[in-house]
Amino acid sequence: MPRNASGGRMYIVLTQAPKGTKDILPANIINWYYLENAIRRICAAYGYKEIRTPMFEHTELFKRGIGDTTDIVEKEMYTFNDLAGRSITLRPENTAAAVRAFIENKLYADNPLVKLFYIGPMFRYDTPQAGRFRQFHQFGAEAIGLPGPDVDAEIIMLAVQFLRELGLKKLKILLNSVGCPKCRPGYRKRLQEHLRENFGQLCEDCRSRFDRNPMRILDCKEEKCRQAAVGAPALQECLCDECAEHFAGLQKYLQAVGLAFELDNTLVRGLDYYTKTAFEIQCDLLGAQSAVCGGGRYDGLVEEVGGDPTPGIGFAIGMERVLILLENQGLLPPQEEKLSVFVAHAGQGTNLAAFKLLTELRSFGVAAEMDFSGRGMKSQFKLANRLNAQYVLVMGENELKKGVCALKNMQTGEQVEMPLGQVHDAVASKL
Repeated sequence: MPRNASGGRMYIVLTQAPKGTKDILPANIINWYYLENAIRRICAAYGYKEIRTPMFEHTELFKRGIGDTTDIVEKEMYTFNDLAGRSITLRPENTAAAVRAFIENKLYADNPLVKLFYIGPMFRYDTPQAGRFRQFHQFGAEAIGLPGPDVDAEIIMLAVQFLRELGLKKLKILLNSVGCPKCRPGYRKRLQEHLRENFGQLCEDCRSRFDRNPMRILDCKEEKCRQAAVGAPALQECLCDECAEHFAGLQKYLQAVGLAFELDNTLVRGLDYYTKTAFEIQCDLLGAQSAVCGGGRYDGLVEEVGGDPTPGIGFAIGMERVLILLENQGLLPPQEEKLSVFVAHAGQGTNLAAFKLLTELRSFGVAAEMDFSGRGMKSQFKLANRLNAQYVLVMGENELKKGVCALKNMQTGEQVEMPLGQVHDAVASKL
């Protein structure tokens, strides 16, 4: 029996989902289909192909890829040893896994620019709140192979167009450049000089990051750390010529297509693999957790996890957060689903004939249902109404003896009789 921190027994409620997880019930699944269909439609327009990676990977992939000074690696990963003693982690994000798949499957042999997208669950041990779960779902896209700012602009526009086509309003695009290994050391020194004056007010995590990775302090959500970072030098002031040129080029591409954006010197994102471009899309309607999309360039990641030096850029969008926004703005599709045909039967021997008719209709792709509980005809019609059936096929003992059934239009009340052998053709012509 597991024990809590005080040594007492911990009782698990088996009829409740684990904290930070949520069932997606049949009444809500239509919203997920709607979102997934929109994702696949926009990705097809941009030439991105779907990839599905395992939900767990070797732990070292995320430590090397994400960075061991990040909150994700230090605090949030679900890590365990499998039966062979190997350290395994449920994926907290999908970029590192996509890059691993890119290397392992030699996707670089097909095209100089490999465009991938994914939809799936991620796992982080975090404090559950609105729009944030321990098992959550992301839509992400990765463009691997080319270093130009035009690729950055394309992937930002992919994210923006997806959110706009859903009808979302009040979107804000934030941009920054986090430099590269050539120019970051100079910025690191200047940032440390600024933060040293307020070192004592930093949280424990940020004090430990001061020497290892001071840029992580800019990403801290603690108010005292945010105050300590006020007035910190802007990384853009320290960019090398290559990074400065790349960032200026990106802005020109976005301006050329009329995309409004804001520069944010504190935007570093929470992953160590970012280089040059970092971006975020926010929506104030989400409240405190305003970020709905985040991404950036990762030109050193492929090499870090074992491949040849290869540039890349990507983003991830939290699907639960998008669904919250769609619901709050009244943008979700109608929930009403219509059943094509309900087969109602009553009397001796009709259950077998009705089941045969039901199976035949389904074999032709007709959405059909029948009652399996032995209710009377009146109750079956009530069930057909609850299921929003367009038509009801009525079969009683007399109909069965004559080899016919009645087809009733539930909207008009019109009812016609037909031979059992003509049911499919009649239903097909009306649907």
